Amino acid sequence: MNKNRVEAFTDAVIAIIMTIMILEFKVPETYLWSAMAGDLPYLFAYIVSFLFIGVAWYNHHYMFMILRRVTKRIYWINNLWLLTMSFIPVATAWSGRFLNYRAPEYFYLVVFAVWSAAYWWLSRSIINALRREGMVDQALRIMAMPPYRFMNSWRLPAYTLIITVVIYFWPPGGLVATLCELVYMAFHTNTDSDRVVE
Repeated sequence: MNKNRVEAFTDAVIAIIMTIMILEFKVPETYLWSAMAGDLPYLFAYIVSFLFIGVAWYNHHYMFMILRRVTKRIYWINNLWLLTMSFIPVATAWSGRFLNYRAPEYFYLVVFAVWSAAYWWLSRSIINALRREGMVDQALRIMAMPPYRFMNSWRLPAYTLIITVVIYFWPPGGLVATLCELVYMAFHTNTDSDRVVE
């Protein structure tokens, strides 16, 4: 399958998801700064989700630049990954509107966990495809990616459990912890991630 078409489709879906999120941000009815105060929780959730998608896209782009061709399996797992990502605007809107309540923050955490599982499966499928084609060095580069290493270890379930407990006692802590993780992932990428070209 043509890799460029899959990348273009993925980019389009991600762009739509990001656009939907900003449309939830309502323009204040007055010119006063105080009018923005009610939107600050959503703005915070929006920034976390925007970074979430930005980090995901960067790492997805890196994997697809290394990948030679898209198999049917990778295509469908990529679609599943996009499906999980499409829930981010709903999770963002709900958690941003009710930042101090558990249910919306747990929903955001569930979306994050399901997305992580889909991303791990996609990464693993790409690694296996590269190995089958004898591209072992390329497979090792993906295995060295911080998101893959994080998701492929005990750290992801432990981190998820910790966030689950934090949300119970302080609901905004879920988004705060997610933000911290995303900032870490944004700055810790493979050393060649900004030099990979087809």
